[in-house]
Amino acid sequence: MAPMHPPKIEKFDVAARTNTDPKGVVREVEEYRVTPFGLYLARPTPGRAQFHYLESWLLPSLGLRITDFWFNPGHERDQDFYLDVVAVETEGDAWLATDLYLDLALRLGHGLEVIDTDELLAAAGQGLVTREQAQLALETTYATVDGLASHGYDLNAWLSTVDIELGWRRHPPNG
Repeated sequence: MAPMHPPKIEKFDVAARTNTDPKGVVREVEEYRVTPFGLYLARPTPGRAQFHYLESWLLPSLGLRITDFWFNPGHERDQDFYLDVVAVETEGDAWLATDLYLDLALRLGHGLEVIDTDELLAAAGQGLVTREQAQLALETTYATVDGLASHGYDLNAWLSTVDIELGWRRHPPNG
């Protein structure tokens, strides 16, 4: 089994209006929005060939980071939203998201794909995540798949059942 990377931790510093990626690269954030259910951010992604902008919501109670990537022509993917399974903590004005390896690519109204199960299993096998973290990642994924499937893969419909209404720059609230 090839060596696996440890869980990636990303920092979202609301007061400083910055986003620090797992490699320590600090980027300016155009907009942060703190709500009772989570944290929204919007920022450009300079230097990325695949996409030029992203919007994300951290939803601690669901263990998710939901992202809308604004893909560049020729790099589009068959997805509307990308959901990372994460553990979220706060430290003052900073939010920390620990990526628990599992991801879901959502196609609104059509379905989803669970991605990187192999990475979670390798990380668990190599002791990079605890048994409890691996179990949390799996349970979060199952609950997300169930919630989305039972609402016709309609993100807004599912989230409305837990009193979450996301606002996006390019997606209407009920669209």
